[in-house]
Amino acid sequence: MNHHTNPDREARNILIANDRGGYTIPTEGLYPYQWNWDSAITALGFAQFDLDRAWVEIETLFTGQWDNGMVPHILFHQQDEGYFPGPDVWGCNGPIPSSGIIQPPIAATMTRKIWEQDTAFGDARMKALFPKLLAWHRWIMKWRLDEFGAVCTTHPWEAGRDNAPDWDNSMARMDASDVGEYKRRDISHVNSEDRPTKFDYDRYIRLVQIGRKAGWDQQELLSLNPFRVADPTMTFATLRAARDLLVISEQLGLAAEGLSTDIEKLEAGARSLWNEELGSFDARDTHTGEMSGSVSNASYLCWYAGVESDKMLERLKTTLETVPYPVPSYDPEMPKFDARRYWRGPTWAFMNMMIGFGLQDLGHTEHADQLRKKTGDLISGFGFAEYFDPITGSPAGGKAFSWTAAVWLHWAGRA
Repeated sequence: MNHHTNPDREARNILIANDRGGYTIPTEGLYPYQWNWDSAITALGFAQFDLDRAWVEIETLFTGQWDNGMVPHILFHQQDEGYFPGPDVWGCNGPIPSSGIIQPPIAATMTRKIWEQDTAFGDARMKALFPKLLAWHRWIMKWRLDEFGAVCTTHPWEAGRDNAPDWDNSMARMDASDVGEYKRRDISHVNSEDRPTKFDYDRYIRLVQIGRKAGWDQQELLSLNPFRVADPTMTFATLRAARDLLVISEQLGLAAEGLSTDIEKLEAGARSLWNEELGSFDARDTHTGEMSGSVSNASYLCWYAGVESDKMLERLKTTLETVPYPVPSYDPEMPKFDARRYWRGPTWAFMNMMIGFGLQDLGHTEHADQLRKKTGDLISGFGFAEYFDPITGSPAGGKAFSWTAAVWLHWAGRA
């Protein structure tokens, strides 16, 4: 264990080192661009010592917003030959070279937190950003809902949980035999045992090729895309965003018709993801209607979305008592659990923080504090890794990671 002598200073230094002037990369080498939900979390970290820079992070993200309101999951601000798939593979026509998919819309929620902290200039910055946040929300409501009102992911990268067991059945039905040759960046930087397999990666690239061929036309992709999964991450994040946008619009007197209706729709969608057999929120393949049978860390984002669940709380209690470094991205009791492989077991500090926000908001203060303390111990004990082994705590993935530093500064490092 390498106990960090001054984690506050170290966390700040990581954000400053990963700052590329207006946007922050997740970590040196492995991820050379601006990622959507990484940026929203990173902004919270900056807000602890540089409020202006926190705003700039989000504002820069929205410079990549497409005309139709979509905010891409990666903005390629500068060319980096080593990264795959780069802008030439995606073939998008946004204002900044980008990917053609989104990530969980947590920006509205994190921006609200920054705004509440910034009593001097927050209102003006928020008023300028609000129409953009609202346009993205409306794009999701238009293109990503299933028949029950749950929000779908159309690519495993879109949900941000790339190789989660939630997608296994949907991925297994896909044919990627003609995907062609490509060279991955991630396994040249970190241990391939910690990353998605080639089987998965072939399918990720195949989905990019399908999207590109359709010119990222969402109407066309509704029928073309073999991967469309209603997912807890997307549904809970979108529901929370709708609630936050409504509060902001009311407090600043900004027009935002339809948000109350959206909230009702999304609440029904969230309830539709309850898997009674499993006793957990779960993902559902919209093509087959089958549930994936996965208890993931996204299942615990129900409180973040303002959705109460006694059964999830019971589960969380057990997890906090039995898993040394909770919350694992996949339940250790389940057959596909893998302590090191990305979203098939490892613990992610930023997901813990979002679960913690929800617990706090719904009055589960004791559990929120317990999770915050355990996350703090994990980071101070093992460093600012991308993710961690939930059993041993050992760090995995990229090092000196922006969002883990941000989690420390905003949440886990608070005594």
